[in-house]
Amino acid sequence: MLILSSPSISGLVAIEPIFKVVIEKHGLPDAWIRDEGFATLCRIILEQQVSLESAFSAWRQLQTKLNEITPYSILSLDQQQMKACYVSRQKARYLHALSNAVINGDLILDYLSEKQPQEVIDHLTQVTGIGPWTAQVYLIFALRSPDIYPKGDVALNNAVKKLWNIQSSEEVYLKSESWAPYRTTASFLLWHHYLSERGRDVSHLYD
Repeated sequence: MLILSSPSISGLVAIEPIFKVVIEKHGLPDAWIRDEGFATLCRIILEQQVSLESAFSAWRQLQTKLNEITPYSILSLDQQQMKACYVSRQKARYLHALSNAVINGDLILDYLSEKQPQEVIDHLTQVTGIGPWTAQVYLIFALRSPDIYPKGDVALNNAVKKLWNIQSSEEVYLKSESWAPYRTTASFLLWHHYLSERGRDVSHLYD
């Protein structure tokens, strides 16, 4: 399924014409798509509350160290080895919690694409270190859910506040609700706008 399809873009622009202005200024972004599964969840955890560049550095270090990112390979790294891969103590704890949850069968990643988004969020957020933002980003990048706005995303919220001249987070969320059923398309366009306004090209960070 193509998230940034012509119907989703035209449907969103019909609801909110400002997105046409965003597209005319910055063009269309790439749809950052990742594989379903454990490794992608690990990567999203690394991206929590840091720059994409910092998260990418840690991700590359882990890939180099482990070759393959699996629950067992993650658990093979102690705190010092994680630190050498630029993984903080807290995120190392989160990655270990995720690994144990998968190994113990508490977290089952198969067939999530067949579940409703809220079911996916409820299932994933049982694990220490996975909150709504991480689950929603997984829904967007890995499961290709078409109608997700990660309300805790700082970049998205800042873009909305500036484009629509609003102040509160509650107003931002209410605004995003009006973009259903195209909120994932809106999220991609707003991320692209936010990064482009700052002259940042992060396409190489999504291979």
